[in-house]
Amino acid sequence: MVRRVAVIGAGVSGLASIKCCLDEGLEPTCFERSEDIGGLWRFDDAADCGRVTVYRSVITNTSKEMSCFSDFPCPEDFPNFLPHGLLLEYFRMYARHFQLLRHIRFKTTALSVRKCPDFATSGQWEVVTETEGVQESHVFDAVMICTGHYQEPHLPLASFPGIETHFRGRYLHSREYKDAEAFRGKRVLVVGIGNTGGDIAVELSHVATKVFLSARSSTWVFSRVSDHGYPFDMVNTTRFNHFLEWLLPSAITKWIRFRKFNSWFNHEIYGLASVKSSNFHIIINEELPFCMLSGTVVLKPNVKEFTKTSAVFEDGTTEENIDVVLFATGYIFTFPFLEESVRSPLKNNRSLYKCIFPPQLERPTLAIIGLVQLTGSVMVGAEIQARWVTGIFAGVYKLPPASRMMADVLKKQLLVKRRNPLERVNLKMSFINYTNEIASCAGVKPSMLRLLLTDPRLAMAVFFGPCTPYQYRLVGRGQWSGARAAILTQWQRALKPLRTRVVEDGASPGFRRWLGLFALPAVLVVGFLLSTSPRPGWVPRLGAPR
Repeated sequence: MVRRVAVIGAGVSGLASIKCCLDEGLEPTCFERSEDIGGLWRFDDAADCGRVTVYRSVITNTSKEMSCFSDFPCPEDFPNFLPHGLLLEYFRMYARHFQLLRHIRFKTTALSVRKCPDFATSGQWEVVTETEGVQESHVFDAVMICTGHYQEPHLPLASFPGIETHFRGRYLHSREYKDAEAFRGKRVLVVGIGNTGGDIAVELSHVATKVFLSARSSTWVFSRVSDHGYPFDMVNTTRFNHFLEWLLPSAITKWIRFRKFNSWFNHEIYGLASVKSSNFHIIINEELPFCMLSGTVVLKPNVKEFTKTSAVFEDGTTEENIDVVLFATGYIFTFPFLEESVRSPLKNNRSLYKCIFPPQLERPTLAIIGLVQLTGSVMVGAEIQARWVTGIFAGVYKLPPASRMMADVLKKQLLVKRRNPLERVNLKMSFINYTNEIASCAGVKPSMLRLLLTDPRLAMAVFFGPCTPYQYRLVGRGQWSGARAAILTQWQRALKPLRTRVVEDGASPGFRRWLGLFALPAVLVVGFLLSTSPRPGWVPRLGAPR
C-alpha cells in the first residue's frame, strides 16, 4: 500500500501533485531545489540563476478560465491572460488555500532516484537529496517527477555550419534572454519561430536596428483575441467544436481550419504558410504580422551557414552585419537523477503509457507529471494526470497489465511515425482528447446524456461553452460542490476585468425593441427591391436567358 510519496519539483505540476496526494490520504514530501514555488513561472533576471525561467514580458497564451486548477478559479478581477507575476501570485494563493507549503522542502535537490533492492515486490524507491551540502537518503513508496519540459536548452550548433568556427558575433539560447535592452541598436537574427521565437523577435523589434526571424517550417499565427474580443480559447475549445471535428471529414475540417487561420491575414502573402502546408504548427502572437508589415521583423528561411559577419540562408540570400544570433530552438527533458535502467527507455513522452507511466516497470509507482504537449493548457493536463495517478497509488484505480500498456505505447508511436517529419516535431495532442482520456480513466468525465436529462442548462454550458477544467469536478472522485456554479459564471469572471469603464448607450431599451420590430420588415423590403430592380446599364433581351 502506497503511503509516502516523493514529489520532485514545486512548479505547477508539483503543487497539483501535492494537493492530489493529500486528497487521497497520502503523505507527500516535495523536494524543490530553489527557495520558492512557481518553477518556470518564477521570473529571475539573472541569466545564471541555475534554472530555466520565463523572460520579463511573458504573458500566458491560455486564458485564466481555461488554465486554472479545477477546484480553485482565478480571481474574477485578474485579467484573462496573466503576466507571469500574477500567475505566480495565483499559485501562491492556491498553495496557501490548500496548505501545501508545509509539505515542501526548499533548497533541496534530488540527486538520485533508484529502485530499492526489493522493488519487484515493494515498488519502493530510494531517494537521495542534498540540502546545503548535506546529503540524506529516504525511502518512498512512490515518486512523482514534476520537473516539466523545460530542463536543458536544445542548442543544435552542429546544424549551423560556421556558427562556432567563423561567426564573430555573439550567439545565445533563448534561456539566457531576459529583456530587450541589451540588444538595443543591434542587428539580430532569431532562429526558430515557436511561441518564444515570435515573442522575442517582436520585443527586439522595438529596440534593435533590424530583426530577422528564421523559420524552418510553415507556421500559422493566431491571436489571443477572438471574434468580438473574447479570449480565443474560450470561444474555440468547446465540446461542440470537438464533436464537429470528429464528425466531419478531415478534408472539410482542414478547409475550415485554414479559412479560420487566414481570416485574420493571408499567411501565404507573408511567407508564413499556405493552404498546401502539411503541418499545423501554430504560434500565438498578436504583433508579429504588424512587425512584418512595418519591416521591423523580416522573415527568412532556414539558415544554411554562417560567415564571419553574415548569415547565408537556404534560398541563397545573405544578411550582412549580424551582431547577435539568438536560438529559440526549444528544450530537451532529462532526468539525470533517475537510474539508467529507468531513464534510458524515456526517449520522449510517447514512450510513456498515457504520457505518464514507464510501462516496463514491475510496479507502477513512478509517474511523470506534466510532460505532455497539448493544444490547450498544460497546467490542466498536469492536474488531471495527478488526480488519476494518486488514485492509482491509493488503490482506487488499477493499471492494465504491462503487456497491454506496451501495446498501447507502440500503437501510438506508430501513428506518430506515419506523420510528416516536420509535423512530427511540432506535434501537440488535442487538449479535449487527452483530458477526456485521462478523466475517463479516473472516472471523472461528465456524461453529456446524463447532464441533459438531469440539468439541461448545465448540459448546454458544458457542451457549447468553453471546456473549462471545472467540468472534471462535476462527477466522480474529487467532485467539487462549486463546479456547477463555476461553469455557469465563467463568462462573468472573463468579462469582469474589462468592465472598468461604463459606456453610455444612447438608445433606450424600449427604443431598441421598436427598432428591432421595424428592422426585419425593412431588410426584407430592401432585399426584395434590390433583387427585382434592373441594374444600371442592363437591358433585357426577349428570349435571352437572364
